[in-house]
Parts: sequence; structure tokens; C-alpha cells
Amino acid sequence: MSAMYAVYHGPQRLMEIARGVHKSTAYLAMHLRNAGHEIVHKDYFDTLKVSLKDGEALEGLKSRAEEMKMNFRYYENGDVGVSLDETVKSEDLMDIIYTFNGSTEKDVTKLRKERWEVACPLIGNSPHSRSSLFLQHPVFNTYHSEQQLVRYMKRLENKDVSLVHSMIPLGSCTMKLNASAELIPITWPSLSAIHPFVPVEQAKGYTRLFEDLERWLCEITGYDNFSLQPNSGANGEYAGLLAIRNYLIHKGQEQRNICLIPTSAHGTNPASAHMANMKVVVVDSDQHGNINYKDLAAKAEKYSNQLAAIMVTYPSTHGVFESSIRDVCDKVHEHGGQVYLDGANMNAQVGLCRPGDYGSDVSHLNLHKTFCIPHGGGGPGVGPIGVKKHLAPFLPGHSVVPVAGRHGGSVASAPYGSASILAITWAYIRMMGATGLKEATQVAILNANYMAKRLENEYRIVYKDEQGLVAHEFIMDCKPFKKHGIEVVDIAKRLMDYGFHSPTMSWPVHDCLMIEPTESEDKAEMDRLVDALLAIREEIRQVENGTFDKHLNPLKMAPHTLEKVTSDNWSMPYSRELAAFPKPWCSHKAWPTVGRVDDQYGDRNLVCTCPPIEDYQ
Repeated sequence: MSAMYAVYHGPQRLMEIARGVHKSTAYLAMHLRNAGHEIVHKDYFDTLKVSLKDGEALEGLKSRAEEMKMNFRYYENGDVGVSLDETVKSEDLMDIIYTFNGSTEKDVTKLRKERWEVACPLIGNSPHSRSSLFLQHPVFNTYHSEQQLVRYMKRLENKDVSLVHSMIPLGSCTMKLNASAELIPITWPSLSAIHPFVPVEQAKGYTRLFEDLERWLCEITGYDNFSLQPNSGANGEYAGLLAIRNYLIHKGQEQRNICLIPTSAHGTNPASAHMANMKVVVVDSDQHGNINYKDLAAKAEKYSNQLAAIMVTYPSTHGVFESSIRDVCDKVHEHGGQVYLDGANMNAQVGLCRPGDYGSDVSHLNLHKTFCIPHGGGGPGVGPIGVKKHLAPFLPGHSVVPVAGRHGGSVASAPYGSASILAITWAYIRMMGATGLKEATQVAILNANYMAKRLENEYRIVYKDEQGLVAHEFIMDCKPFKKHGIEVVDIAKRLMDYGFHSPTMSWPVHDCLMIEPTESEDKAEMDRLVDALLAIREEIRQVENGTFDKHLNPLKMAPHTLEKVTSDNWSMPYSRELAAFPKPWCSHKAWPTVGRVDDQYGDRNLVCTCPPIEDYQ
């Protein structure tokens, strides 16, 4: 939204908007000074700090502000903060002036004229005024009508494969359905237009939403308390580890700073541990993808006096339920440590088991995964943390909106993080209910096992549990094809020709694909992806037996763009139909817009599409 705002307005209109905001602020400052108030700073852009004139009661100002349905910032010393933006109209300015008891002027036409004349001399005279050019790229100087902007956005959208086209089987990322009924409420002004620091009595609906969610999440997970403040999974990891660290310090055990992390852990785990001032010690995995309990016990014993925590994912990132999870938790507790359970795979637990019951002390939940908030794109997420009661006092607090009984520092600028999107999870849980949530988990596990079973004769499934089953995701081995020149990236690119986004590639196991169907996909869609993978396996076989050239084959040349297959210049030793329409459903696929890109070269060599650096001199 921020990017499109800049694209639509461009540099010229952004400056006009800024001038308008500053003119309004300058006009307000003039009226407040004329009324006897003091602006306590010389320079300003859109924000004023006002020291009230002698005899002006702050309570009276607050009363008039509530009458006008306005909130200001009230400093501890009695000063008042006012910040304006481009949505402030002349009528709003009059109401602000009235609130400060500076004037009861009601002539809007006069006010508009005054505002312009008073403020004009101020524009451009500040030593802070910008003189350099900005937003010179053509994209910010082209799409300045609604029609142009919508067409530009649609062209961008057409380049994206999404759930409207096909399933997105990214293992560990849980690309599940975000239902319209859950998303609609976040567009309501009563949810989207509230400042995070409004007085609590003005946000009773939000208070109810927070209380409901915290209670429901405690019931789902078996924890005693929740904080909704962390606004991403990684932020939740950090907050959870800080709670452990501060708890240990409070107990006088500051020397405990070792964090055990299995090789199957999520990639953010070691980074979060380091940020929480802990030292990472790695624990090995066994042949089933579980934590190697013997190695864990040895390291817990070795670092017994320094052990702070273990970070474990359940089911593991290898796609199996850790059969020794309770023993792992007990062993860490035996040596004085805390158990941090990464809740990224809660999608395989809801309604079946609870982290708080089998030994975990703290978890973050990815609401943008298990609980249906849209995932990815760099947008707002929510990664709340649940804790057992001994860690509750160390949950994140907030300096502006304190939370009773919590002593931890804030980990986000707002007390409840990305609060407006919590309505999505609230609606999801409320509509699904206990029965629906449990069934979703069961179907997610069933779907993964169904796909793994169909694929196991052609692709080795790397990890299974002792019963030969997987959890809600599984890892498919592509290493054997390397000896014939086929890399895992070739399979990922070829899937684009079949209309599918690739599964997670080369993580957590190199040269493998990690598949997670979630509970959202029906059997027909899963069969299409399985059929595509089986067809690709047959194409690999044709490379193996020499039917396809080792270098010029559908996998190595993938993906095939519409421009490529419709060109008069087609020199491939296989048909256009095989390249672009290998299966019947491919006729309505999302077409890749570029052909093969050298990923490794691109990762190592920055290619800037901006104007050359000389243009900025």
C-alpha cells in the first residue's frame, strides 16, 4: 500500500501533500500563539508540542477534545501534542482551535484563505527543506490516474502465481486458504481506523477481541498466558527467549546462557538465540529426523550449569512428529533449562496435542500460518507468544499502554502489535470452533501422507516416523538425479510449466523439495501436483536413457514463457506442446513471464534496475 501510494502520487503530488500538511500546521500554530499558548519548539513539520497558557485547565481541554471526538497526546508535564496529516480538513482545524479555546471561528471560506496566506511564506524557508530530487524512476512518474494505476497493479498481479491459480506447496510456510469471510472485517473503519494508543475506554471492541484471542489460544496450546504484541514469528522467538532470559536473571541464574538447537530447527532459531544474548550449541538428528536423544542428553549434562533453553520444533522441520518430545522436555528441565517450542508447525497440532501439556514452557505461534492471516509479501504478521505461568511476568510490556503484571520491555512499537489483522484469526477460530479446528489438523496430516504415499515409489521420502508416516509436510529427495545432470532447481523450474509454484527447495535438506499441502486443498488439486511431479520424473527418466538431450531438455530449458513457445524461432529438440502444455490443465495456468534465470549468479552479482548512479550526482 505504501509503495502504490508513492507510485500514484509521484514526487510532485507528494510535495503538494506535504506542503498542505505543513500549511495546516503553521496555521494552527499561529492561532494557538494568538490565543496565548506557547509552541515549545521553533522548527516543525506536521507536529506541535503545545504548552498551555496560564489558567488553561488541561481537564477542560480534554473535555472539549472528547466533545469533538478528538484525541491528543498528553505529556506528563501538562503539555499537549498535536499531529496533523493530509486528511485534516478546514472543519477539523476549526475544531482543534476550539478545543484549545483559541477561537470559535466558523467561517470555513475565510479559514481556508487565511491558512494559505499565513503559511505560504513558511514553505521552503526552513533549513531542513529538501533540495535534492527523489522518486525519479519512471514508475513514480507515470501512473497518476486511477485507471492507469489499476492497470499497472493488474499487470503486476498477472505476474504472480497465487492460490487463485493453483496450490502453493511450500513446506514449512503453510500457504493455506485465507477465507473472504475472515478478511472482510479488517476493512471496517471501526477496526482499521483506530490509533493503537487511544484511551482504553474508546477501544472496548478491541479489548474484547484481545481477551477472546488470548483465552482461546491458551485453551488451544495449554499455556497459561499469551502476549499478542510480537508482530512476526521471528519477533515472537525473540520475545519468548527474552522472557526465558529475564526469568533466569530474576532467579539469580544469569550464567545460564546456552541454548541447545537441533539441526532440524528453523533457520531463525539460532539468530533469535544470539539476539537474546545466548550461545548456540547444536544437537544432532537421527535417521528418522528426530532429535538424537543420546546427543541431547550428553550436551545437557555437559552444560548443566549453563543451560538456559532448548529450541525445538514439533513436529520437526523434517516433517515428522518427534517421538521423544516429552523425554526431551524432561531432560532439559532436569538440568535447569527451559523449553522453547517453535510453534511454526502448530498446523499439525491444533486439537490433537498441546505444547503446554507435553512439557514446553513457551512458544510463538505464526498466526499468518496456522491461523489464516495472509502469509508473505513483507506485510504485517502476528507471532504471539504463550507461556506457562512462571514466565508470565516476563512477557512484553509497553511504556505507553502498560499491561498489568508484565515487566518485560516492549518488542514492538504498539502494545498489541499488528492489532487490526487479529480480527482474521478471531473470525477463523470463532467460525471453525473446536471440532473444525481439530478436523483441519487431521486433514492437513492426511493430505501430506496421501501425497507422500503416491510419490514414494518414484521419489524417496527422506524422513518418516517409526510407523512409516509423515506429519503435515514431507521432504522429497532429488539427489539421485544429479548424476544425470538434473538438479533440484530444474524440477522447481519445470513445475512452473505445469502451472505450480515450487515446493520449498533445498531446505532444510539440500537438494530436496519440502511439500506441505495444508488442509485447504482437495484431492483433485493434490492429484494434479502429484501427477505433475510423476510426469517430471518420467522426463528425468528420458534424460537418463538418452531420449532427451542431457542439456537441451524440458527440465534444463524450463520455464517456457508464452513469448518463447509462440515465437517463429523454435529450435528445441522437443515439441512446443510438451514445453508449454504437458498436462491438460496447463491450458489455464499462470504463465511464467521470464525464462531460466541463473539464481546463483544473481545472488552473487547485484543487478540494479534503477537509473545509473551518475543520474544521482
